[in-house]
Amino acid sequence: MIDLKFIRENSDLVKTAIQNKKEKADINKLLALDEARREKLQTVEKLKQERNTASQKIAQLKKQGESAEHKIQEMQKVAGQVKQLDTELKEIENKIRNIQIWIPNVPHSSTPIGQNETDNVEIKKWGEKYSFDFEPKPHWEMAEQLGIIDFDRGAKISGSFFLNFIGLGAKLERSLINFMLDLHIEKHGYKEVSPPFLVNRDSMFAAGQLPKLEDDMYHAQIDDLFLIPTAEVPVTNIHRDEIIKEKDLPIKYTAYTPCFRREAGSYGKDTRGLVRLHQFDKVEMVKFVKPETSYEELEILLSEAEEVLQLLKLPYHILELCTGDLSFAAAKCYDIEVWAPGLNNWLEVSSCSNFEGFQARRGNIRFRNSESGKLEFLHTLNGSGLALPRTVIAIMENYQDADGSIRIPEVLQKYMGIDIISAG
Repeated sequence: MIDLKFIRENSDLVKTAIQNKKEKADINKLLALDEARREKLQTVEKLKQERNTASQKIAQLKKQGESAEHKIQEMQKVAGQVKQLDTELKEIENKIRNIQIWIPNVPHSSTPIGQNETDNVEIKKWGEKYSFDFEPKPHWEMAEQLGIIDFDRGAKISGSFFLNFIGLGAKLERSLINFMLDLHIEKHGYKEVSPPFLVNRDSMFAAGQLPKLEDDMYHAQIDDLFLIPTAEVPVTNIHRDEIIKEKDLPIKYTAYTPCFRREAGSYGKDTRGLVRLHQFDKVEMVKFVKPETSYEELEILLSEAEEVLQLLKLPYHILELCTGDLSFAAAKCYDIEVWAPGLNNWLEVSSCSNFEGFQARRGNIRFRNSESGKLEFLHTLNGSGLALPRTVIAIMENYQDADGSIRIPEVLQKYMGIDIISAG
């Protein structure tokens, strides 16, 4: 959430951010309400001073044995005015908040201005695309031939965009999860967390998912709980309403969770295979850092996500997202896309984002600055490390042989216990 004082002092910047992110929020109305709020606050403070003065006078009159009835009536009148103004103030503050929660984070000055994903900027390529002496198959054809993914029975059990990983397909998924967690824990220094998969409304709000994305969420209405769209939500909320010791920063967590997304408005897109699912697995990295180090930490986070693909020897490129493709809560974001030759397309497997103080302000996550002694909102970052379905696609399609077999990347062989998923 954006600080009201910041909005007041940087209204043009915030208006531009709303426009560039293609969001809607009435800043002029908010500023008018804010002005009315401040005027009423001044009036309330003046009346409260009058009430205090009258109270002191009443005590003095009573002590002198004189009648204080007229002063009591005056004080009661002032108290009634204060009560009425407090009610009006609460109504104004609710109106302000109802606008404020729809204001997106301001993009970092280095974020490219653009309308949509076509304006994202490629900043890096890694690895050479694999060459084949045969026409590479899409992953769903291999999955059926090898019997490692059951799309039809997944749909029977739950509906479209659900599936079953079967046999060595399930083991490949599990092996990737363990490989990624081990890498982030043992080499990158993250602490593993196994968080709840259902979260409350406050947690969704703090992470910036609500109110904007509520239609995309699976909602358990009786308990007012949401199935998590990403581990970012519960892990970011670990320290909600807490003051973290500065010496403990940065704090780095990694977590495996399933992710649940209704993908409202996305029907008809990527209807085959693993590209778009309502439930999928993901390994996530979340950081809590001091504000002055957050952009350095973002670059480190990006390199940690990249290393997963480098060790798997999968070609990828990195996109710097433009303002029109940037999420509601992010100030800056990089997407990593892996090459899928069977689909002849790049597939996003990671987004690495700096939210600056946006989530921390919503979740009241602070630290005490050792130099100033003041409480400050820290910065939060998160990155996929990585999303599993599209990583599975990339392995299947890049490591396929002409007979439909899939070679196992060397780094996964100790987890799988085999070096090939054979079509024989």
